[in-house]
Amino acid sequence: MPVQSLAPRALYEEVAELLRQRIFSRELEPGSWIDELKLAEAYGISRTPLREALKVLAAEGLVTMKVRRGAYVTEVSEKDLSDVYHLLSLLESDAAGVVATKATDAQLIELQALHDELESATAERERFFSVNERFHLKLLEIADNRWRQQMVGDLRKVMKLNRHHSLFKAGRISDSLAEHRAVMQALRTRNGELAMARMREHFQNGLEAAT
Repeated sequence: MPVQSLAPRALYEEVAELLRQRIFSRELEPGSWIDELKLAEAYGISRTPLREALKVLAAEGLVTMKVRRGAYVTEVSEKDLSDVYHLLSLLESDAAGVVATKATDAQLIELQALHDELESATAERERFFSVNERFHLKLLEIADNRWRQQMVGDLRKVMKLNRHHSLFKAGRISDSLAEHRAVMQALRTRNGELAMARMREHFQNGLEAAT
């Protein structure tokens, strides 16, 4: 494991981000034990900031702490996924309704630009993931409710634990893109109810592909 240079400021946050990315990339697999001693040695730090970092990831749902056994990468059950998608559907469909009725023309142009970028990313799965997330986060930003943004941010981190089993399924990327087109159409026509319905459909279909 290569040694990485870490900034002394907010060291545990730096470590948390490094571990977060290793979890999302599947370098640390769901269900795997996290070797604290090995990681501390690799990063050239004491176990104190590492343990603080693990507490952050545990609060986000990415790590599960087991008594006398240490920390493990969280394994997401079908019920977990169903619960997460249900909440995301509620929160993001509500945001879509707000955006359809209250966004400025300039803000809708921003969303359209992200959608256009998504259209061009279908052959590159990792780029598609990235642009897709940026689209959803931009929609939440425009809807302008910081509590909703915070809740969705935490839920999306858990959803990422399963992402390789959803969009990677045959045909899901093209289906997801078609659903995004439908959402954008509703947003452009300023139809709040339709935007909400299309976003709910998007998450329902995403859940079916993920389980």
